[in-house]
Amino acid sequence: MPNNYPRQPILLVDDEDSWLVSFKTTLRSKGIGNVVTENDSSKLLSLLDSQQFCAVAIDLMMPNFSGEELIPQIAARHPNIPILVISGLNQVKSAVNCMRLGAFDFIVKTEERDTLIAAVRHAIELFELRQENTSLRERFFKKELDHPEYFGNIITENKEMRSIFQYIEVIAETFRPVLITGESGVGKELVARAVHNASGRTGEFVALNIAGLDDNVVADTLFGHTKGAYTGATNARFGLVEKAKNGTLFLDEIGDLSSTSQTKLLRLLQEHEYLPLGSDMAKRSSARIVAATHQNLNELQECGQFRRDLFYRLRGHLLHIPPLRERREDIAPLITHFLQEAEISFEKKFSANAPELADYLSQYPFPGNIRELQNIILDCAGTCTDGIMDTARVQRLLTHSYDYQPESFETPLPDASVTFGATLPTLKEVRAALIDEALTRTNNNQSSAAQLVGVTRQAISKYVREK
Repeated sequence: MPNNYPRQPILLVDDEDSWLVSFKTTLRSKGIGNVVTENDSSKLLSLLDSQQFCAVAIDLMMPNFSGEELIPQIAARHPNIPILVISGLNQVKSAVNCMRLGAFDFIVKTEERDTLIAAVRHAIELFELRQENTSLRERFFKKELDHPEYFGNIITENKEMRSIFQYIEVIAETFRPVLITGESGVGKELVARAVHNASGRTGEFVALNIAGLDDNVVADTLFGHTKGAYTGATNARFGLVEKAKNGTLFLDEIGDLSSTSQTKLLRLLQEHEYLPLGSDMAKRSSARIVAATHQNLNELQECGQFRRDLFYRLRGHLLHIPPLRERREDIAPLITHFLQEAEISFEKKFSANAPELADYLSQYPFPGNIRELQNIILDCAGTCTDGIMDTARVQRLLTHSYDYQPESFETPLPDASVTFGATLPTLKEVRAALIDEALTRTNNNQSSAAQLVGVTRQAISKYVREK
């Protein structure tokens, strides 16, 4: 974490200077560097009044004012600030009384340092949640975004997308990870970049697509290696975690991560530290993690392919991006945008009625979402010698290249239900027929076919390999 984490400092109050120095050093070693110390309890309230803090940790027994005397005053004047009470003795009665007065937690100085660190982290998270809830309430009736420029690369007129933008403005400045879900082609990386832009983080936005990478490649790419870590490692190399220092590390297709790599990522999320290949010295990470997937992580957890603890770590904030078929109002402006791209790419002008094309495409299911719409427009532009982009041209493209019926884009079923002959097929035969049909409809796009029939992409891939 950066030295200025958390964004608002933590206030430590104790009359023992040696303990303040020791605890502050421990916090800094764990990435919590924004800490203010005070050894005079009589100055505590004025400090809280003059500066914003995310948490306050106070000693139970101090000259001037004790912790028990200060708790109700802090709680009354600054109700959003979590109060940690720290004592040299494990006093159950005092602990219970402090909690009744409004303390968030009671910790003993002699406990393991990891316990103290965990309590501080929980207090920071609680403060951030309270801030987010307050901000969400304030924004509920607002019509305008505070910073629409952060979302300039995302073309949409959809109300749900606008709500997502408002939520991003609320959560962008926190350090907690963000999990972005949605079908392939909906623009998850654009949303991840918007999260980074809105965060105000000074580092880079660094992206990695996990799909198809084995454990060694993932580890080397993310964490780097030392000189001599393996045959051919003639020089040390920084990984993407280091490159994303004080920035954002975007991990796409996180559902494809193997169990071994999941364990390493969990350590990065929990401890904010990692080991480069060939090194036994842990390095601190200040990168904010944003992950994305088109897969159903709940299903992957149920079948043991995705760690439940990693899932809950990743979804510090959850953003679900709706598919294009649920954002029909976006088709026309997207067509206009992709036509402008085509004019630049092909260096020619195109004449088209975007609303008419959008109306024609309104019943098309778009299994590939926005990326598929982009390909349709660019494909049409590439064969458009007269510069006129009309519905007939789009219809021919969909019929010949995407294997869809041009009138309804759907294959009607008799009586709106599946019918069977005298002999019933086996489940294996039905499964094969269903997957074959899904692959035909999506032009052999395995991800889109998986979405159509409600299974994972891995299941489709396995079927194709064994066919």
